Amino acid sequence: MLDKFANIFRIPELRDRVLFTLFIFLVCRIGVHIPTPGIDANALGEFFKQSQNTLFGLYDMFTGGAFQKVGVFGLGVMPYISASIIIQLMGTTVPFFQRLMKEGEQGRKKITQYTRYGTVFLSAMQAAGVAVFLESIVAPGSGAPIVLFPGLGFKLTTMLMLTTGTLILMWLGEQISERGIGNGMSLIIFLGVVESIPVALFDEAQQVAAQTRPLLAEIFLLALMWATIMGAILLTQGVRKIPVQYAKRVVGNRVMGGQSTHLPLRINMAGVMPIIFAQSLMFLPQTLGSLLPEGAIKEFVNSAFSWTAWPYLISYWLLIIFFTYFYTAMSFNPVEVAENLKRYGGFIPGIRPGKKTSDHIDFVITRITLPGAIALGLLAVFPQILVRYAGDLMGSNISFNFASFFGGTGLLIMVGVALDTLQQIESHLTMRHYDGLMKTGRIRGRTRMS
Repeated sequence: MLDKFANIFRIPELRDRVLFTLFIFLVCRIGVHIPTPGIDANALGEFFKQSQNTLFGLYDMFTGGAFQKVGVFGLGVMPYISASIIIQLMGTTVPFFQRLMKEGEQGRKKITQYTRYGTVFLSAMQAAGVAVFLESIVAPGSGAPIVLFPGLGFKLTTMLMLTTGTLILMWLGEQISERGIGNGMSLIIFLGVVESIPVALFDEAQQVAAQTRPLLAEIFLLALMWATIMGAILLTQGVRKIPVQYAKRVVGNRVMGGQSTHLPLRINMAGVMPIIFAQSLMFLPQTLGSLLPEGAIKEFVNSAFSWTAWPYLISYWLLIIFFTYFYTAMSFNPVEVAENLKRYGGFIPGIRPGKKTSDHIDFVITRITLPGAIALGLLAVFPQILVRYAGDLMGSNISFNFASFFGGTGLLIMVGVALDTLQQIESHLTMRHYDGLMKTGRIRGRTRMS
């Protein structure tokens, strides 16, 4: 296995891409620790210790701890994700954006430009909400304000720094996608999620050492964690294979085709994107709630959309199902697949080529997407349910960082992004006749076994 990882650095292009991605990771981590001026960092840390099992803790996980420190990258890439969702939704309803999507490369450049404009607007709005929220909270115990110098100057400074940080992260993510390995935006979120692993493991070790949680309960939790990780991998990798037969063709003196193969359709074809899309929208009610004046409406919004509230969980689950279908429809075109099969002499046994084939593929993908979307949503909300009820069952509460390994956004992002990145590395290795990371192959013409 070590030899296979060493193969990554034997290919100059792949080595440069991996090292460039790691360098961008380093830059992202540095930005997390550059704080916004005018805030009592110690008092803010105490406040977030009491809020880790809330929506604030969830947002902080996505930003790799930057939101808790109100660092330059405190908003993460969520405003960019939200802007992308809005533009893609408009692409299905607004004729102007529909035309742009059909204009090829030039249309994509225009859409990217509008997405960036939307990112600036949403970042400024969210940064304003963060500034107002920070001015409203006080340090636990002392009752002193967390913001040292409140007022218009603090609001403008916070808006400028957080918006600039989001734009820098957006640019860094685009650089990873272009010059690194993997999807840049997903990897930046992945980095923030992975950052919480050591903290979660240390907290659990402390609880076992202090005997605040029974050893049997801890073993049960670890077994449950292992089962959910396996379930997430199966959901990510599960496929439905549609048999495809290719007719024989005579090309010159050779007979081409005649073989049987299959068309793999993933159960969760949308991957981790529905989770990211849904989570981005679920941050909006809390952001808007922070801007509301004190009163019954603000209380209702904050209570209904707290991290473990049932209205939040049900809305989150339904949004995941919707975005699973939406993203699958955006990324997979049955008509195009049917036309490609017909062009190369392929057909599905028992199904006529052309429209009948596209209808059959669309029927299959619709059926298999439903259980995939439901399972994806259940995995996403399971940690919140565990945090809400585990205290009564286990005798001690479960921290948010540890609960994220029992499904949820964090686990699905880690599994989905890790598998996607490994597949890209695998393709680079096999294309140059090296062993893949997960299978045996050939290296420079010689067969090597793991």
